[in-house]
Amino acid sequence: MAVDQVRQLPLGERVAHQLRMRIVKGELEPGTHLVEGALADSFDVSRGPIRDALRRLESEGLVESRRRGVFVTGLGEDDIDELFTLRESMERLALTRAIERADVPTAADRLDARVAVMAKAADDKDPTAFAEADLEFHTAFYQLAEHRRLWAAWEQYRPVFAVLLDVTNTQDRDLHPSVDSHADLVRVFRSRDTEQAVEMLSEHILSAGRRLRTRLRAAQ
Repeated sequence: MAVDQVRQLPLGERVAHQLRMRIVKGELEPGTHLVEGALADSFDVSRGPIRDALRRLESEGLVESRRRGVFVTGLGEDDIDELFTLRESMERLALTRAIERADVPTAADRLDARVAVMAKAADDKDPTAFAEADLEFHTAFYQLAEHRRLWAAWEQYRPVFAVLLDVTNTQDRDLHPSVDSHADLVRVFRSRDTEQAVEMLSEHILSAGRRLRTRLRAAQ
């Protein structure tokens, strides 16, 4: 997420974004005690936004409340597996409904525009811009699905995937293969071949999860 976008967020969400980044990157290790007063001093805010941020992070599974306070749980291999298999199931439904309900030619043009932004970011070697366009690309399927509860579920976990994309894209030397895979998905989406589109999407998401678990294992 770009700095300007972060600044536009409500205060509690800004704090949540910063803490989320630090947790996913491993700067705040599992077991770290997050003390409201110390965090308020660190971010120069009152305790209200800190409580809002911690509640949001708890709903995402990144921290947990215990009798002695709030502690970082972090993201292990099992967490990554759960996140990406959950997203794969959700996005399969979103894509299927999008093909059934959307003005597919117009929607495909919109997706192609996001791919063009991704291609430019890959050319510029800008992983943050790439991650933003990547997330917008996939968010479009949830918007096109016209399913309020599915959208609410995506909204809950989208900030986590935003950070994961930013982190993993920063580690990729060449983002152009990802551009090509997204372009291929748009081509199949435009043809309304639901079975092939869902198959491509599933492999795209699950392979990303596998790569992230491999990197996590190597870093340990």
